[in-house]
Parts: sequence; C-alpha cells; structure tokens
Amino acid sequence: MLIKILIVVAVIIVVLVVIVALQSKEYRVARSTTMSAPPLAVFAQVNDFHKWKPWNPWGKIDPAMKQAYEGAPAGTGAVYTWVGNKEVGEGRMAIVESRPSDLIRIKMEFFKPFAGISTAEFTFKPEGKQTAVTWSMSGDKNFMAKAIHLFMNMDKMIGGQFEKGLAEMKSIVEAAPKQ
Repeated sequence: MLIKILIVVAVIIVVLVVIVALQSKEYRVARSTTMSAPPLAVFAQVNDFHKWKPWNPWGKIDPAMKQAYEGAPAGTGAVYTWVGNKEVGEGRMAIVESRPSDLIRIKMEFFKPFAGISTAEFTFKPEGKQTAVTWSMSGDKNFMAKAIHLFMNMDKMIGGQFEKGLAEMKSIVEAAPKQ
C-alpha cells in the first residue's frame, strides 16, 4: 500500500513539473486608454519620474513608500528607486530609451519581495486630437516564477494597477490647460 501511495505522489510531482516546464518563459501585461491630449503632453507625464507621484498606483498602495531620484532629471538616464511595504516591495527603474511623443522604455529591477528584471514600455500614438497610450510590462520567467504564476495571475495583479494609473494620468493631462 505504501508503494502505491509513493507511486501516486511521484506521478503527481512529475505531472506538476511537466505542467510548470510547459508554461511560457515570458510574460507580458498591457493596458491602453485614449486621452484627450496631445502625445507630447502625455509623454511629459511619463518621461519625468518626478511627475509620477499623482498617478503612480503603487504610491497609493503605500503612501509611506520611500522614493529617491538619481541620474538625469528626465528622459534617458533618469532613475527612480523605491522601498515600500510588502505589497509594493523594493526596486529601481531607469529610463533606457526616450523618444518624444512615441516611446519610453524602462528597465525595472525588483529586489523585494521577489528579485527580477522586467521591461516597462509606454507608447503614445496620435489619434486626431487624442492620444492612445499603452502601458506594458514584460519579462522572462524562470522555473520558480512559472510555478508561482500557476497560482498568481500577473495580468490581473498588475493589469488592474495599470488601469488605475492610466485613469489618473488621463484626468491629469485632460485637466491641464490646453496650449
């Protein structure tokens, strides 16, 4: 009887390992919205980490989060670091590519609660007098991350925060005086 139980447990473990191994090694979460503002106005909100505070959804999760800025004041070379509670964690973001009114690419390094590196991108596409803005994050998953993602849905976890941040940013750029 013990041997049968051990065989069943071994089969379950092998099946779980195969399921985890077959998961995609990459993830991507993206949300988009349209804002009644020119691309340059929306771009300016993202290109300067100092302007993130009013719309950064993680800042609202932990209002006591410690934040610091390094490097360039905005654009390529600008760096933002944070240390927050267990929901926000600790990490560093650096703008690695900044093309006005088109694209901002950010290298994200997470230290806590899990170490990892991801890429965030903001794209800005003019649509008449509006701008379509897409906020995405992508990265690679190692075996352990694949196993965790079986139980934690990155799209639901991060996507909701992206939606909140984009909605806040939209209210800011649409309320700004028109130039």
